[in-house]
Amino acid sequence: MRKPLLIIEFSSLALLLGSMAWFGNRQEAGDPLNSAWLLVPAIASLGVFLSFIGLMYLRWVAAAAPERQTRHRIVFALLTLTLLGVWTYGIINTWLSLDAG
Repeated sequence: MRKPLLIIEFSSLALLLGSMAWFGNRQEAGDPLNSAWLLVPAIASLGVFLSFIGLMYLRWVAAAAPERQTRHRIVFALLTLTLLGVWTYGIINTWLSLDAG
């Protein structure tokens, strides 16, 4: 599972950086940007987060000794909820700021 997760993480990161560069070029040219295009970096950033979380699971929980896996799973679940919560908060605030402007 490690290799596919690394491929997803770096592909998503490349897509995220590419879309941000493209947005910057469009803004310099003065072209209006449809807000639906913001789904590209949002989905790419989600791909980065999910693959990062998957790799963390492999390193922390799957590699832990059997007697410590329960504790590692609890800590990992809290960390996962926190990371996804921060991502969701950022996406919602970005979308609301576009609607307000």
